[in-house]
Amino acid sequence: MTIKCFVTEAHFDEMVHIRRYLHQHPELSFHEEKTADYICHYYDKLGIDYQRHIGGHGIVATIKGTKPGKTIALRADFDALPIQDQKDVDYKSTVPGVMHACGHDGHTATLLVTAKILHQQKEHLSGKVVLIHQPAEEVAPGGAAAMIKDRALEGVDYVFGTHLWASLPVGTIQTTAGEFMAGADRFTIEINGVGGHGAMPHDTKDAIIIASALVGECQTIISRRIDPLDTAVLSIGKFQAGDAFNIIAGKATLEGTVRTFSPRIQQQIIKEMTAIIESFETRHGITIDFDYMKGYPPVVNHKDEAEYVINIAKETPGVSEASFTRPSMTGEDFSYYLLEKPGAFFFTGAKTDGIFYPHHHPKFDFNEEAMRIASNTFLSIITSFKN
Repeated sequence: MTIKCFVTEAHFDEMVHIRRYLHQHPELSFHEEKTADYICHYYDKLGIDYQRHIGGHGIVATIKGTKPGKTIALRADFDALPIQDQKDVDYKSTVPGVMHACGHDGHTATLLVTAKILHQQKEHLSGKVVLIHQPAEEVAPGGAAAMIKDRALEGVDYVFGTHLWASLPVGTIQTTAGEFMAGADRFTIEINGVGGHGAMPHDTKDAIIIASALVGECQTIISRRIDPLDTAVLSIGKFQAGDAFNIIAGKATLEGTVRTFSPRIQQQIIKEMTAIIESFETRHGITIDFDYMKGYPPVVNHKDEAEYVINIAKETPGVSEASFTRPSMTGEDFSYYLLEKPGAFFFTGAKTDGIFYPHHHPKFDFNEEAMRIASNTFLSIITSFKN
């Protein structure tokens, strides 16, 4: 393609308006009916063809150029999180206990306006651009696999996506060639002990004592049983037990996550956890229920496409640094698209000027200028692609 088109001030103002509207009206994973309606209404006004109810609430829009060429897909997610918005801003969430705490509102605004710009230039475009609006990224099994099963990638040659990344300075584009984000699993461990009076511990099998020891033992899997040259994380984020100060708990529940890049290491961790739990059952004469749920596979970028993103970003307005970086142990179901088609996922820096609050924090926010840069990068990827 020979054209260059980028985000104007009017386009950027529209992006901000869309993002703030969506931020005020968030919907949880698998319940994004009104958000899907909003996206479809936007495409209706533009006259862009789309299909909805793809893998649930997913939407796939298509812009056809007037010249032959490849079909390139761009993806944005649009679900929110079960978190109470604690920001003091005029676009604060109006839905109690639900907020966009990961930037998916910005992803959607970015992709919608990117689609508008490309539609306005469609007579100059080669091939097709497919806009994938995906629900339910935050909760496994996620929306990506369902959309793919529902043929969202049919006819697509390449796929690209970005995540507004609030810990990176605005103007930064980062990715890797190869492993970029980890596979993300979840587990629950329920200890079934014997409760009793706090004054008579000898008549009990204290679930809190057992669970506490189990937490410590599980941490030795990473520190003592996994090769230090292999990357893995095992984190227990939830510990629930007890009803009163003077009652020894008979039950305790642990919940956590495992992050890996290798199926071999994933299986080793499952095996080690199972062995530890079985030994605790024998040692304490109790039963322990262990539920391990495999989540999204790792995000593994294709080398040529990752290099293409970095090279294009270096020539994109607003980008001050485009570079390869270390992999992240966070997870993303964009991984499923990359298992099907060549492509790459990248971070777009979105750090605010004030106090930094991480993704999934009740005061999370991002610098909206990042949407302009993300859109410009998408536009560069599309209009500079060699067919």
